[in-house]
Amino acid sequence: MTGYTVVIPTVGRESLDVVMDAIRHGEGPPPDEIIVVYDRFGRGPAAARNSGWRRATSEWVVFLDDDVVPPPDWKRRLVQDLTAVGDDVAASQARIEVPLPPDRRPTDWERNTSGLAGAKWITADMAYRRSVLLETGGFDERFPRAYREDADLALRVIDLGYRVVSGDRVTTHPVRRTGFFTSVKQQRGNADDALMRKLHGPQWREKIGGHRGRLREHALTTGLGVASVLCGLIGRRRAAAVAALGWAAMTTRFAVQRIAPGPRTAPEVVRMIVTSAVIPPAACVHRARGELQVRMAQNEQAGARDMSGGRTCIESVSLAQGTSA
Repeated sequence: MTGYTVVIPTVGRESLDVVMDAIRHGEGPPPDEIIVVYDRFGRGPAAARNSGWRRATSEWVVFLDDDVVPPPDWKRRLVQDLTAVGDDVAASQARIEVPLPPDRRPTDWERNTSGLAGAKWITADMAYRRSVLLETGGFDERFPRAYREDADLALRVIDLGYRVVSGDRVTTHPVRRTGFFTSVKQQRGNADDALMRKLHGPQWREKIGGHRGRLREHALTTGLGVASVLCGLIGRRRAAAVAALGWAAMTTRFAVQRIAPGPRTAPEVVRMIVTSAVIPPAACVHRARGELQVRMAQNEQAGARDMSGGRTCIESVSLAQGTSA
């Protein structure tokens, strides 16, 4: 039988219990071990996963997020996926389903989460050969968020001549509850895009099957807003008015594009209007920060990665004998 270890990074969400119950009580061959990594110091999921897989000894390491819902037959179908692959396959990805409300249009955040269903190489449910993780060094810990670190690893694995395939198992990823400014906080990922460009070249989006972002439009919107303020401060009222009109037009267009496919309820419309004004400058600031970090690191050894251990708390659960330790 194909041996596997499950690694789950977590910050202590209650949904972790759902994942653990599914693994413990579902049908199919049990994992050699479940390793739960509590990222209490906020070093990010890349560092947490590295801490976990380095403790594993199984042939395969299966990474699960702490907010997914594996079905009752997940273990059986996982082992079938892993048994079916050839030696040139380094990783097997589950098919992710994101349930959306059946009685209304999805909100902006729900639509964003639904993108996980078609995303390549996400580690919500991804199995890697441990030998390949050793060969590549694992996840690049310079990616501090749950963003791009999985795509970066997959690209490095593919560059080595391995394949990453999709399995037949299906895992559900529910939409989490979020706050008013969640979409603004997401703009931090623009800093990680700068690192992806440095590591994988200008065509990195095409390599991961992604679409061109809105950074150019955000830069134009932000530039018009800044120009309006500066022109106003130096007394050039006409120029300030023109720039302000341009900013308002760009912001309105962005807001309408986000509102139109949604439920159009009052709270959602207000959220879209406010965040559509804040997102462009936030995206530009984070991208500039990312570019600065990349330039500051250019004198370091090319391709160097911080793979240090870090202070994380690891809980190891043995299921081989059906007992917990």
